[in-house]
Amino acid sequence: MRTPTAFPTGRTLISVAAVSAALLATAATSVAVAQEPPVQATAPALAGQTEAAPGTLAERLIVGYKSGAAEASSNRAAEADATAKGEETGESVDFQRRLGTGAALVGLGDAHSTTEVADVIAEFKADPQVSYVVPDRLNTPQADPNDTEYAKQWDLFESTAGMNVPAAWPTSTGSGVTVAVIDTGYVTHSDLAANIVAGYDFITDTAVSVDGDGRDSNPADPGDYYAANECGTGIGASNSSWHGTHVAGTIAAVTNNSKGIAGIAYGAKISPLRVLGKCGGYDSDIIDAITWASGGTVSGVPANGNIAKVINMSLGGDGACTSATQSAITAAVNRGTTVVVAAGNDNDNVANHSPGNCANVISVAATNRAGAKASYSNYGSGVDISAPGGQTSTGTANGIYSTLNSGTKTPSTESYAYYQGTSMATPHIAGLVALMKSANSSLTPAQIESAIKTNARALPGSCSGGCGAGLADAAKTVQAVSSSGGGTTTGATFSSTAAVAVPDAGSAVESSIAVSGRTGNAPSALQVGVDITHTYRGDLVLDLVAPDGSTYRLKAASTSDSADDVKTTYTVDASGETANGTWKLRVQDTAAQDTGTLNSWTLTF
Repeated sequence: MRTPTAFPTGRTLISVAAVSAALLATAATSVAVAQEPPVQATAPALAGQTEAAPGTLAERLIVGYKSGAAEASSNRAAEADATAKGEETGESVDFQRRLGTGAALVGLGDAHSTTEVADVIAEFKADPQVSYVVPDRLNTPQADPNDTEYAKQWDLFESTAGMNVPAAWPTSTGSGVTVAVIDTGYVTHSDLAANIVAGYDFITDTAVSVDGDGRDSNPADPGDYYAANECGTGIGASNSSWHGTHVAGTIAAVTNNSKGIAGIAYGAKISPLRVLGKCGGYDSDIIDAITWASGGTVSGVPANGNIAKVINMSLGGDGACTSATQSAITAAVNRGTTVVVAAGNDNDNVANHSPGNCANVISVAATNRAGAKASYSNYGSGVDISAPGGQTSTGTANGIYSTLNSGTKTPSTESYAYYQGTSMATPHIAGLVALMKSANSSLTPAQIESAIKTNARALPGSCSGGCGAGLADAAKTVQAVSSSGGGTTTGATFSSTAAVAVPDAGSAVESSIAVSGRTGNAPSALQVGVDITHTYRGDLVLDLVAPDGSTYRLKAASTSDSADDVKTTYTVDASGETANGTWKLRVQDTAAQDTGTLNSWTLTF
């Protein structure tokens, strides 16, 4: 048995509270949990702003500079700024590296108290060139261990609380889509190997990485076991979880190979990105993994040859979504990558747990085999959708069965096991997203989220507190977005040919088109064709009005545009709007001496 990695004297990597809420025991014995240590009486209001996890002081800060600041692009300037801030506060502050979002990772050196860390944070916040400063928080896997035959995968096919996956396979198997699993990495498994593509190890802290080195191109999971008290006082010992491999199996285990289990999107590929190791993983590494997975650039890391259109993050920590994490997520979504995250396992409002409470993500709650909210699952208005996460307290076979390894510490023989948690629910939705993207590659993240919600069914069981739109239905959702299934992207055109006079310098006039028979939301490239006769088109203002009253400006007035008529097609991102309903074209002549006629207009979905 090797000696566990020692952490710096007086500094712990993770608090008791962070682990206790995040990990669920699925074996006969349970992990004892101690109370969260009291916050220093001298600075009770500062604790959450200065901690990497509850009761654990931050060792690093993530600093976002405003776009015009020299520190936003120059490492030398960022280094000089960190040094200056350290001198001002009497602390040893140093610039460590640039994150993929452009933010700076700053080390706090020998700052040992809440007050000392708070002083450095206050110094950065007082700088008008700083957009945000947040602690580099620690995240942990959102499940604890508890599949070889398909019959054990009730979560895919059972009529009560399964996700109706088999009926989706004739339409899509996820072919052509890469899913990035941001987790503990990957341990070799023959039921997964054919669907694994290159990933990356993003863990920089060797005490967390266990593999003896920092970042590299090898995302192999060496094991994340720890001894009693190694991750915080009162935290019992834990065997290696092989968490990322279990998650990956649910998404894309090889299917129809006469062994093991079936993956939800078994035609997809998995890119394992390692960010969680012993005792968890830091925001800064997760931020860079999000950035790289979605096609962004991370300093010192080679360009990604397997850009993911889906990211699975079955991980989380306490507190609000920080500006640093949100920035990375928003950038990933803007690149066209859908981000799916676990709501968390604290039986608490997801509003209190990140990244499940971040914007622009699909936040997933867990249900049990009866279709009710699993006892441990977080809930609330921030939850978008529910999926099977299992509940082994009612029987081991009521968990989620997937790929694993038999090693208690280091890798041994491949195996399968039942786990439970929102960690297990999340890959169900990531797999569904892969099926959707394969069926219709033009779908945007917003359209994907909308379609999953629109086509969900009511939970068969109860949920107190809010479980999103209901239980995801894979077959119904895939059929809805498929180009052959009557979705919103089939190119159908609706038109109005009733002429409407446009009065000179008068009130706005409107023409309506009733849209029906569509599924889900309008596309991100809704085509609005307009035919207007007018002798000075610069006078005209045109707006598209969605069924809910939202307006989209198509054309503004211009005193320099003296040409005749408006005969053109505008493209509108209407992915946030329900397709069905009454759409209107609003036209107004804003200046005197010219009149016109709206001859016709069209909407092409």
